[in-house]
Amino acid sequence: MKDAAYLKNMLTLKVKKRGENSATMAALRRSGSIPGVVYGAHHEATPISIGAVAFEKILQEAGEATIVSLSGLGEPLPTLIHEVDLDPITNRPRHVDFYAVTKGEKVEVAIPIVFIGISPAVEEGANLVKVLHEIEVEADPMNLPHAFEVDLSMLKIMNDKIHVKDIKLPAGVVLMTELEEVIALVQEVVEEKEEVVVPADISSIEVERKGKEEETASGEPASEETK
Repeated sequence: MKDAAYLKNMLTLKVKKRGENSATMAALRRSGSIPGVVYGAHHEATPISIGAVAFEKILQEAGEATIVSLSGLGEPLPTLIHEVDLDPITNRPRHVDFYAVTKGEKVEVAIPIVFIGISPAVEEGANLVKVLHEIEVEADPMNLPHAFEVDLSMLKIMNDKIHVKDIKLPAGVVLMTELEEVIALVQEVVEEKEEVVVPADISSIEVERKGKEEETASGEPASEETK
């Protein structure tokens, strides 16, 4: 069901359907658009094109964990940005997959972690280690949080840890990442020991050189004692 209440708070992105006679992907990119496709459990795969500037703005705001309503395909279509193919040289999007979601149908999504606050242990000289940067959850698309905030001020003393189980979940959201997984921790700063350089034994080098010089001068091998 795609009623007004379901769609009113979503980010909106205008797209165009690509037919068989549409411009090639390279031509689309040259014209300032990005080729893409939208599909889902109850939606037939549909080739589309999106304005590059508009999509990059939406991607920055939404990431892959926020519903984006696509217009231009008939009724507004709620989707998740499922996969973005980036150009290896420019690092800009060159193809996008959207997953059409259905209200009431649960999806699994990686929600990014946003770190806030300052750890008292770090202020005292401890080293902060961020282990996870996203957490897998399952939820109705309408219940998906945009991000999880993790307050580093919880790390008060050496070896304190924040676990996945410490995350406060919105209603209807189920964790898929293991509860005991560590998100962040503080530990003692280990100083690297300076490598001690052992000086070469000059006396042995001198004896060997002297033996070779005597051998060269006499034309005979130096004695074992000389060596």
